[in-house]
Amino acid sequence: MRFPSKELIESLRKRYPVGARVVLDYMDDVQAPPIGSKGTVRGVDAIGSIMVDWDEGGSLSVVYGEDRCHVVKED
Repeated sequence: MRFPSKELIESLRKRYPVGARVVLDYMDDVQAPPIGSKGTVRGVDAIGSIMVDWDEGGSLSVVYGEDRCHVVKED
Protein backbone atom coordinates (compact mmCIF):
# COMPACT_ATOMS: atom_id res chain seq x y z
CA MET A 1 0.00 0.00 0.00
CA ARG A 2 1.30 3.43 -0.91
CA PHE A 3 0.61 6.15 1.64
CA PRO A 4 -0.44 9.67 0.60
CA SER A 5 2.12 12.47 0.96
CA LYS A 6 2.01 14.92 3.86
CA GLU A 7 0.97 17.61 1.39
CA LEU A 8 -1.99 15.54 0.22
CA ILE A 9 -3.06 14.86 3.82
CA GLU A 10 -2.97 18.60 4.58
CA SER A 11 -4.99 19.30 1.43
CA LEU A 12 -7.61 16.74 2.48
CA ARG A 13 -7.77 18.28 5.97
CA LYS A 14 -8.47 21.69 4.42
CA ARG A 15 -11.10 20.25 2.05
CA TYR A 16 -12.77 18.20 4.84
CA PRO A 17 -12.37 20.24 8.05
CA VAL A 18 -13.64 19.00 11.40
CA GLY A 19 -17.36 19.72 11.61
CA ALA A 20 -17.93 19.82 7.83
CA ARG A 21 -21.05 18.11 6.55
CA VAL A 22 -20.56 15.48 3.86
CA VAL A 23 -22.70 13.27 1.63
CA LEU A 24 -21.59 9.75 0.74
CA ASP A 25 -21.21 9.22 -3.03
CA TYR A 26 -19.70 5.72 -3.07
CA MET A 27 -18.41 3.14 -0.60
CA ASP A 28 -17.66 -0.49 -1.43
CA ASP A 29 -18.30 -2.03 1.97
CA VAL A 30 -21.13 -4.29 3.15
CA GLN A 31 -21.41 -2.19 6.32
CA ALA A 32 -21.49 1.13 4.42
CA PRO A 33 -24.30 3.58 5.01
CA PRO A 34 -26.60 4.04 2.01
CA ILE A 35 -25.39 6.25 -0.84
CA GLY A 36 -26.61 9.78 -0.17
CA SER A 37 -26.20 9.44 3.60
CA LYS A 38 -25.07 12.59 5.41
CA GLY A 39 -22.56 12.84 8.20
CA THR A 40 -20.21 15.13 10.11
CA VAL A 41 -16.43 15.01 9.65
CA ARG A 42 -14.43 14.18 12.80
CA GLY A 43 -11.08 14.61 11.03
CA VAL A 44 -8.72 13.16 8.45
CA ASP A 45 -6.29 10.52 9.70
CA ALA A 46 -2.62 9.99 8.79
CA ILE A 47 -3.45 7.80 5.77
CA GLY A 48 -6.06 10.16 4.33
CA SER A 49 -9.23 8.46 5.52
CA ILE A 50 -12.03 10.91 6.26
CA MET A 51 -13.46 10.02 9.65
CA VAL A 52 -17.24 10.61 9.64
CA ASP A 53 -20.01 10.28 12.20
CA TRP A 54 -22.96 9.25 10.00
CA ASP A 55 -26.39 10.64 10.84
CA GLU A 56 -27.91 7.12 10.64
CA GLY A 57 -25.39 5.91 13.21
CA GLY A 58 -21.95 4.43 12.84
CA SER A 59 -18.61 5.98 12.06
CA LEU A 60 -17.19 4.11 9.08
CA SER A 61 -14.41 6.19 7.48
CA VAL A 62 -14.34 7.22 3.82
CA VAL A 63 -11.11 5.63 2.53
CA TYR A 64 -8.91 7.85 0.35
CA GLY A 65 -8.64 6.54 -3.21
CA GLU A 66 -11.41 3.94 -2.73
CA ASP A 67 -14.55 5.66 -1.46
CA ARG A 68 -16.05 9.04 -2.33
CA CYS A 69 -17.93 11.79 -0.53
CA HIS A 70 -18.39 15.52 -0.97
CA VAL A 71 -18.87 18.49 1.32
CA VAL A 72 -22.29 20.12 1.39
CA LYS A 73 -23.42 23.45 2.73
CA GLU A 74 -26.47 23.21 4.94
CA ASP A 75 -28.92 25.97 5.83
